[in-house]
Amino acid sequence: MVDNPPILLSLGGDLPDSGRSVEIALIDFHTHSAASDGALSPRELVDRAAREGVKRLSLTDHDTIAGYLSVATAVPEYLELISGVELSCQWGRAGIHVVGLGFDPRAPALTAHLERLNQARADRAEKIAHKLERADMPGALAGAMAVAEGGQIGRPHFARWMVLAGHVESEAVAFKRFLGRGKPGDISMLWPTLEETVVTIRGAGGIAVLAHPLDYKMTATRLRALTRAFTDAGGEAIEVINGRPRAGDTDTLWRLVKEHDLCVSVGSDFHRDTTYGRGLGIDIAHIPEGFGVWERL
Repeated sequence: MVDNPPILLSLGGDLPDSGRSVEIALIDFHTHSAASDGALSPRELVDRAAREGVKRLSLTDHDTIAGYLSVATAVPEYLELISGVELSCQWGRAGIHVVGLGFDPRAPALTAHLERLNQARADRAEKIAHKLERADMPGALAGAMAVAEGGQIGRPHFARWMVLAGHVESEAVAFKRFLGRGKPGDISMLWPTLEETVVTIRGAGGIAVLAHPLDYKMTATRLRALTRAFTDAGGEAIEVINGRPRAGDTDTLWRLVKEHDLCVSVGSDFHRDTTYGRGLGIDIAHIPEGFGVWERL
């Protein structure tokens, strides 16, 4: 690692001199397909990434690698597809997401972990459907399953079904009235711990990445404590550039990189064209050598 990393300005501003010639090098290590809550099929996502010039891609669906497995053996020659997943977990009472990269998808412990999460999500979907049916919205589970098209069922699928069925005018309203925090369809989950999640990823030969750290709405002190707990568990990287940047975000995250001797990961968090107003791929040309998690994969 470099002792004193330069501070990156917010995405869209000027980035520091990386000390090497600048050329576009697109990487995307945080994307979602219809196997979880994205709009594109895994095949469509991979093909689009290739068309848009992405050189290294990871499909990181929520708590499933089904999408990755469906395309892993049929990737364009000029695109490298790296195994990936975004795992749900808990740190104290906070829900946290950890991206796993470069793991063995056949690792038994990882397989068991994913099966546990899949069952928990299925149980939650049934409870959400029951709540919605009590709110005079019959057929919620079947409707959400149809929207998911065989993928995992989450609250976004219920929201889309509610719009299609005419119960609400938009997905935003669905969350505001029925699915958001404290609403009837907000079913609490007991996720695996942060430590267990990181250990599972590392046990499968992968690298654990703390996803979108600033989305957890924590104070600076608590965020540092989270990052320390993540590092102590064996986490190796954090997302410094994500699909929804705000002014000053990268400055804050680079400080965490320096304080905790972490690597940098980047990703669009792509779900669909309207997500965060950006497409696939992050240009890494200005990120200093020695920091990128891609250098370890």
